[in-house]
Amino acid sequence: MKRIVAVLAAVALIASIGSGVLVWRLTRDRAPDLPEISAYSSGHLARVGPYRFCQVLNPTDCVVPGDQGEVPVTGRRPVQLSLPPAIAKAPWVLLRAYEDGDVVEEFRPDSRLAVTIPTVDPQRGRLNGFAVQLPTLVRDEEGNEFPVPHAEWSVRTVWS
Repeated sequence: MKRIVAVLAAVALIASIGSGVLVWRLTRDRAPDLPEISAYSSGHLARVGPYRFCQVLNPTDCVVPGDQGEVPVTGRRPVQLSLPPAIAKAPWVLLRAYEDGDVVEEFRPDSRLAVTIPTVDPQRGRLNGFAVQLPTLVRDEEGNEFPVPHAEWSVRTVWS
């Protein structure tokens, strides 16, 4: 009887150690789950993680994966930008960089999950890329408040 108890205890110990090692191996290299945006144009889809993602209440506490998406474009089809609710539930900013100038649009929380971006603007030329930012109001030493992005997703266009 003692021998059976000892064998069962050894099996339980080995199983516990094995489970611990398995959990450790599966989680040790895992990056934090950060929201992604999607950009679609001309039959190509790009899912893009953040270039930079900081804590809202501490914009100096950041993860900087440095991700930058890339989407092939033509002058005939726009880019369809899609955001997950995790981003769209906050106020967000869309920066569009064209050859001859930028366009900045601000969106209220829960107002848009998707935006159509023209690849050619009559006044500004071709679209070079765009970025989605989540702003946070910060205050400097003099008490001035201004928005600073605490998260940013960046997509570059590649012209065919």
